[in-house]
Amino acid sequence: MEAARRDHGAFETLYRKYVAQVYSFALYETRDRHAAEDLTEQVFLQALHSLPRFREQGDGDASTFRVWLFRIARNALSNQRRWARRHPTAPLDDDLAIAATDDPANEVVTRDLVARAWAAIDRLPEDRRRALTMRFVEEMSAREIGQVMGRSEGAVRVLVHRALRSVAEQLGGSRPS
Repeated sequence: MEAARRDHGAFETLYRKYVAQVYSFALYETRDRHAAEDLTEQVFLQALHSLPRFREQGDGDASTFRVWLFRIARNALSNQRRWARRHPTAPLDDDLAIAATDDPANEVVTRDLVARAWAAIDRLPEDRRRALTMRFVEEMSAREIGQVMGRSEGAVRVLVHRALRSVAEQLGGSRPS
């Protein structure tokens, strides 16, 4: 951190360590490779610009830099969604991609199942969906998620549990214990 503050070239180490995690979070939130790439770029540009103001808080084994990056990502995502609501676009048709697979029928069934699962996740309130993504996609601890979202560990655990229960109910499965 200190080296990156003095020399922006040293920021590359931090970038390499966290870029995949931020991109993965952005991809699961946007479900669009290009939007996720743009969001990831925005996060790291903002982090580089704001690096002089960042202060590491040594409170255990969790990286406060990682939490800080995910807060930047959360804010950038909120800004992106606000912009998208004001400037709607039509989704691209991916029928050609399905036709190009070895087993188009199986691909359609798989895509349908995935679409149903994502639709169930999309119907969740934003805080539950985000907590679920950070927990199972980014493999963040309840403590880290709480720091990103500004909630307690217990509140995060409740969000994740309720999110899993809602998705299971929507998909017609049994409730998680």
